[in-house]
Amino acid sequence: MSFYSYKNANTACCPGMIAGDATNGLQEKVCVQVKRVYDSALWQEQIDNAVVTITSFAQVSNTCGNGCNNCGNCGCNTCNNGCNNCNHGCDACGDTVTPNSTPVPPITFESCRSSTTQAAIRNLSVERLCDRPCFARVRCTVDVPVDILFVDSRCIEYIGKGVVSVDRDVLLSIPDEAIVPYNLEAMASAICVSGCFVGNNQFKMTVCVTIILKVLADVEILVPSYGYCAIPPAEEFADSVCTEFFSLPLFPTASACNMGTVNATNIGCTCGNNYRCNNGCGQGNCHC
Repeated sequence: MSFYSYKNANTACCPGMIAGDATNGLQEKVCVQVKRVYDSALWQEQIDNAVVTITSFAQVSNTCGNGCNNCGNCGCNTCNNGCNNCNHGCDACGDTVTPNSTPVPPITFESCRSSTTQAAIRNLSVERLCDRPCFARVRCTVDVPVDILFVDSRCIEYIGKGVVSVDRDVLLSIPDEAIVPYNLEAMASAICVSGCFVGNNQFKMTVCVTIILKVLADVEILVPSYGYCAIPPAEEFADSVCTEFFSLPLFPTASACNMGTVNATNIGCTCGNNYRCNNGCGQGNCHC
């Protein structure tokens, strides 16, 4: 089970919300090694006409767009032994489709998005400001790795690796010099709105980019502790309705209404008789 599974009854020893006094249960002061964030800043912008060069590519599938799958329809021993050895042409279009085949123009852009949140920083320049001692002018180029999906004239889908480069010139709070140096890291996420292939392994795209630039240092910091976490055993996934059913309480829980304030009222109804309505809970629980 996880920390937050309904089967885990020992919630006092697991992470989660605190009920009552937060200091209750603190046992010791613990020295932990972490990355301290001295400053952080976020930018979100739309970059139009960003030119991205594909540095590598790979096929997503070996299926010809005309409906011929070379790895099973030709019937030869080579293809039957594995798709990687199949290099026969498609009977429908005559083209050769192999796992390492080069895209055949024209190339059609499909989509792209960042492949990881870790972005690289290059051309870094940090200039401290005399009039603002705690701040510095930080100039750098942030390279956001992206995966670009595209198809060739045979409707075969490829994925290419590229980088969206963004120049930054900002003010950040920089700590004083120390034996343990600070460093700058970037987190980024990008998604493409539109794009087209312009030739020479290049795509021109409109990209929405989010970048977080952080000033960090590896430090040892003292924090209060509740002790070690009690790691619960893993809960195996079971596609069974009984699991959810058995987790229900055995008996129904009484409503929160105060039965002493419930008033009985006789109200006329269409059945020709008066019926009794207990509406102290605001539920209109009426019976003829």
